[in-house]
Amino acid sequence: MNIAIVGATGNVGRKLLEVMEKLNFKFSELYLIASDKSAGKKITFKGKNYSVLGLSDFDFSKVKIAFFSAGSVIAEKWAPIAAKKTIVIDNSKHFRMDKDVPLVVPEVNADSLKNYKNKNIIANANCSTIQLVLALKPLHDQFKIKRVIVSTYQSVSGAGNIHIKELEEQSKKVLNKEKVISKNFTKQIAFNVIPHIDTFMEDRYTKEEWKMTAETKKILDSNISLSATCVRVPVFVGHSESVNIEFNSDVDAKKIRECLEKAPGCKVVDEVEDGGYITPVESSGDFLTYISRIRDDKTQKNSVNMWVVSDNLLKGAALNAVQIANFLIRKYIN
Repeated sequence: MNIAIVGATGNVGRKLLEVMEKLNFKFSELYLIASDKSAGKKITFKGKNYSVLGLSDFDFSKVKIAFFSAGSVIAEKWAPIAAKKTIVIDNSKHFRMDKDVPLVVPEVNADSLKNYKNKNIIANANCSTIQLVLALKPLHDQFKIKRVIVSTYQSVSGAGNIHIKELEEQSKKVLNKEKVISKNFTKQIAFNVIPHIDTFMEDRYTKEEWKMTAETKKILDSNISLSATCVRVPVFVGHSESVNIEFNSDVDAKKIRECLEKAPGCKVVDEVEDGGYITPVESSGDFLTYISRIRDDKTQKNSVNMWVVSDNLLKGAALNAVQIANFLIRKYIN
């Protein structure tokens, strides 16, 4: 089976290669694709040098699956063209709310992949949504969730390479007592937090906050009420979430902990001691989504609070895409 990666030179494209190697993802031929200006660059994978190919000239009939990790503008134009000849797994936001495109987190709603032939496109969910629904799925199955309030603390790598570099540059300037001018953030990000990710909408929420609500409803259950506040923090890799969940049935923290300890893709690290929880530093480079600080909400019956952390470039993007491909191959294609 031949595979293509569009956006191979970017953060997620390189993470896709990393995940494919760790999971021993099987393929016959691999085509690494990027913008025409990146054509000719060399990428080494499994001891072999690959030349990056330009997107505009590539024939997608050569591959069975094409991973798109090049952003919404590229996906909007090129994914439908590619999908006429291959199956597209797209990491951008462009197709997520298309009713004819499955929005998939394999541990949560792999069955929705049966509809992939509608457009031959499968959407990878938003990084913050993925780790949230991983934790919510087993809880909803057992106890039925009524309402979720989530505050996210999202690393700069979720925005892209230039944002990583700018955090580095700003941090140096602050430490050297030099003036900081933000280029790609709305405010200074170094030693600061910004309660604004993506554009503002008419209801005063941001597009990122809307995405978390809409995607959770599409992936998990349209009857769940969810309110999100999304914050950019000066962390390079790893998203964190403070989550409050209200249930329709009788629950307590003990029951929630026991349920989550069996949740696919999750690991509970929840000790009542200094350091008995997971932070983005520990989650970076790890495939698991970690859950800590599980406790009863003493202000609301049948409610709990918890802390959810995951590597946004892995489970939040590349790993989830490769897991989608693996499930697709096992279940639907040869």
